[in-house]
Formats: sequence, C-alpha cells, structure tokens
Amino acid sequence: MLARVLRRCISIKSSRLTPEEIVAKTKRPLKPTSALSLPLSKTTKGRKGPAAVHMKASVDDLVDTTSAPMRLAKRMAMAGISSRREAEKIILDGRVVVNGSRVTQVAHNVTFDDVVTVDNKTLPARPSKRRVWIAHKLPGELVTSSDPRGRPTIMQRLKAMGFDTHVMAVGRLDYNTEGLLLLTNDGDYARFLEHPKHSVQRVYRVLVWGQVLPSKLDELRRGALVDGVKYRPMEVKIESTTKDKETWLQVKLTEGKVRDKLVKLRLTAILVAL
Repeated sequence: MLARVLRRCISIKSSRLTPEEIVAKTKRPLKPTSALSLPLSKTTKGRKGPAAVHMKASVDDLVDTTSAPMRLAKRMAMAGISSRREAEKIILDGRVVVNGSRVTQVAHNVTFDDVVTVDNKTLPARPSKRRVWIAHKLPGELVTSSDPRGRPTIMQRLKAMGFDTHVMAVGRLDYNTEGLLLLTNDGDYARFLEHPKHSVQRVYRVLVWGQVLPSKLDELRRGALVDGVKYRPMEVKIESTTKDKETWLQVKLTEGKVRDKLVKLRLTAILVAL
C-alpha cells in the first residue's frame, strides 16, 4: 500500500476572507517513487495551518508515452480531460471524434498519431508531463470550471490570475468550506488519489459550536451506522477550545465528501450540546 498524507485545513464556519493566490506550484511532474514537498501558507487570517504537505507515491503505471494502441478513454485521461471512467461516459454521449469520425464505442483503440477531438477541442499529439499544483480554495466558491447559477468558481479565479492550464481537482470542497486543494493535468492520477481503495488520508480541521460530547467522538472512532449506511472509523481528536465555547476538531478519514459525512453523522447537532 502506498503511503501518502494529504492535509486539508477546513473551517465549516462561513466567513469573509481576503482572497489568497495559489499557494505553490510544482516545478516538475511527479515521477515513480518521487517525493513532493510543498510549503503551505496560513489557511485563514490569524490561524496557522499545517507547515507542509508531503506525498510519496509510485505511479509508474499511470503514464505511457509510447505509440502503441490504447483505449480512447485512456488517451483522453492522459490529456487531462477527465478520469477514464468519466471519459467513457463522454464517448458514449457522442462527444468524441477520431480522425473526422464520431466514436461512441468505449472499446475503440487509438494511438498518439490519431487526431482526437472532444467537444471540438483537439487533444495534444503527445500527453503533457504530469504536474500537480496546490491551491487555496476560498469559502464562497465552487470546485468546478463553471456554474449555471453564476456562482464563483476556483477555476475561474485561477484563470483570472493567469493560470490557464486545463486541470482537474482531486476531490471536492463544499461551497462554504476552505482549504488546500490538489489540481493535476492527469485525469488518471486524480482518480488514483481519489479512489477509496488507495486509502489516501485526508486531515480536516472542523469548527463546531458548544460542548463536544466525548461519547459521540468515540462513536465516530468506531465507525457509525447512520440511515443504514456504515461509515468507516475516523480519527477524531479535540485540538482546542475558545472562550466562546467553540471547539476545533481534527478529523482524519480516507473517504471523500467529509461535509456529507459530518452532517449525516450529525457532528454539528449530536456532538454539540448548545
């Protein structure tokens, strides 16, 4: 099992903050057994986040730059369009053209010599080098490229700052949460990090109001059953409390959608005695 730690500092409490620019950008793509260590700035005004993010991963099977035939979905993922699974859906929707002919079969093979277009955008003849960036996702913006309701998105903000590379986010943070977000131009690598079977650990800082009940923390540590859904055990500990009876918790888990889980587990209702 590959050992990686991904830290995200999140405040579920909505607040107005001064927008911060991208925290850091890698100088080179990830390579097999290479390590990535990036500094992390303060996550919110007046509060310090983790000092660094460290990742170590063996990913030799994720990129193939040879001219051998490959599945069309793989070629799309290598171009950063999406993960392979999402690419297959795009193919089935009839949005992909290969050498002038529309393709709707996911088993279709291509090489780098084939001209592939997705939604009228031509894929590069060779895959870009895999790169990973980290960015500070602000409260009040979505982790997507556009929103039909016109709400701000992190991709729009980064583009306005001059970051115009096509990237995918690794996981999601909710509209009113903030924290570190990984971005990559490799759809397969994004999927690799997101998939629960790889047990990539996320570390969240969560602010709750009122008195935290230790018995309910134990319930989270054991793994709770809510509405017929069994949630994996979480590592939960109290970091600090404030004079206003606010409590900072550190929550570690290997599944995504942390807010979903905390709400379903009634972290802000059962755990907090107002």
